This record gives sequence, structure tokens and C-alpha cells, in this order.
Amino acid sequence: MRADSRHGLSRPDRTHGGADTPAAPRPGGRHSADPAELERLLEPTVRAAGMDLESVRVGSAGRRRLLRVVVDADGGVSLDDIALVSREVSARLDATGAMGEAPYTLEVSSPGVDRPLTAPRHWRRAVGRLVRVPLASDNGASSPAPPAEPAGETGQAGRTGRDGQAGGAAPIEGRVIAAGDSGVILEVGGEQREFAYADLGPGRVQVEFGPPAGGPGGQDAAPAGAATGPRTGGRGDGH
Repeated sequence: MRADSRHGLSRPDRTHGGADTPAAPRPGGRHSADPAELERLLEPTVRAAGMDLESVRVGSAGRRRLLRVVVDADGGVSLDDIALVSREVSARLDATGAMGEAPYTLEVSSPGVDRPLTAPRHWRRAVGRLVRVPLASDNGASSPAPPAEPAGETGQAGRTGRDGQAGGAAPIEGRVIAAGDSGVILEVGGEQREFAYADLGPGRVQVEFGPPAGGPGGQDAAPAGAATGPRTGGRGDGH
């Protein structure tokens, strides 16, 4: 489900500089936007709106550049949330000129169900959901799990091989019962088992035909939405 919001042309004010203001591109040039720099620029704006910035990608849609911003939050992201953060992100980009002077389209959305679970917050938001996840080793689970270093919120949970599975071990399927800073409890075959994130590869939420189990993760979350609209940086074209 998508929500579209058409934006008019912008005329960013470049007369006021700042420590976090990127250097202005050449007039009329196609400024090469670095996703990592954009992520550092936009993360405080998204956080101030009460959400987490999951990813920033720059691509193309026909002859226009496409900036994709993915946000998420505990309890899910509503269409109103998407519209709010879209306006805030757009204003931030206009104020800094980070996207240069060439036209671009801004698309803000929430993660899809196929988003891999790689950080503790991802697992926390999947409580109540059925997931499939590879193990780093055949004996990577115990009850309780051995102590592990806390995983950072933005860190990768587990190690992956070239085939996308941790250590090549067969994946397991279970329902997320609880998730903490260093590990997760899964119900596998009617038995609750605890895993450290270091013992898991990227988890994948499985599509179920019916409402997920009750609990924090069993509440219906708002559908993923997106707000898009053409944007331009730099000088306006007279509109």
C-alpha cells in the first residue's frame, strides 16, 4: 500500500552556511549524492520524528534520480508518519542542498515483510511473528544461551556465508517470543529455545495466511506506505 504526495519545485536558500551543510555543487551540475553522507544528514531528522532510519539509497527512475528512504518504528509506521517524515526529510534536503541542483524524486517508505532481521530492534519488532533463520553452527542454540557480547542497534546480527546462510548450517523456523539486546527466544516445535544473535544469520519473517500470534508482535501493524514526489535542488525553473 502506497501513499503519494506531489511536491512542487523547491528553491533552497544557499545563502546561509553551516557546519553540517554540504558544499554546493556546480551550477546546473548533477550532484553525486553519497548514500552514507545522506544517511548521516537525515538520521537526526528521522530520529526527531520518533522513527529509525533503516536505509538510504540513490537510484534512478527514468531520467530523474530517485532517493529512497526507509524508516521504521516500534509499533509500525502509519501513513501519517510517512507523510510527516517525508516533509521533514524534504525540508532538510532543500535546506542543505545535499541532492544538488538536478531534479530528483523522494520516496519515503516503511520496510517490507522481506526485510532481513539483522539488528536487535528488527527482532524486537518481529515478536509474535514466524521467522526462518540460519544458524551459525549446528549447536548454536542452548537453553539458556551462553553469554554473548551485546549487539549494537545498527550492527549485523550473526555471520553470513556467500549463500546468505550463517556458516552454511540448515535454517530453523520458529515464532519470536522475546528479543533483547544480545539474543532472542524462539518457539521451535513447541519448545522455547534461546539464541544469541552471534549464533544467527539474517532472519526472514514468513508470510502467514491469518493473523499472527498474540502479544506485542501480534498486533496489526500499519501497512507499509510511501510518499513520493518530484523534487529539485538549487535554483527553481520559474514555476
